[in-house]
Amino acid sequence: MGSFRSLVERQIAKARAAGGLSGLKGEGQPLPDRPVEPSEQVATSAAMRIMAEAGALPEEFALKKQLDAARRAYAQAPDHRARQAAMAALADLELRYEIAREARRKYLS
Repeated sequence: MGSFRSLVERQIAKARAAGGLSGLKGEGQPLPDRPVEPSEQVATSAAMRIMAEAGALPEEFALKKQLDAARRAYAQAPDHRARQAAMAALADLELRYEIAREARRKYLS
């Protein structure tokens, strides 16, 4: 573990000397608060964060946004017919969201 730490520290020093650590997004700002995660979820969270920053979100994230919008549409539906249509859309999105989540879980395990 000590040799890995010293390798990381050498790489950071090398990047700093080459100017690779200046002008970065968020420089000089405190690190954002992130929830403490179980060790098996740390790698997954890091991968999701990297993909999000690169603009390559998994399908389940897009579906989650659509689900939130569908829930708002259902809550704001003016009449019974509109609520039925909104509920059908909501049910379809929930099913697709759960399928995407399960696919990710199976892929990562």
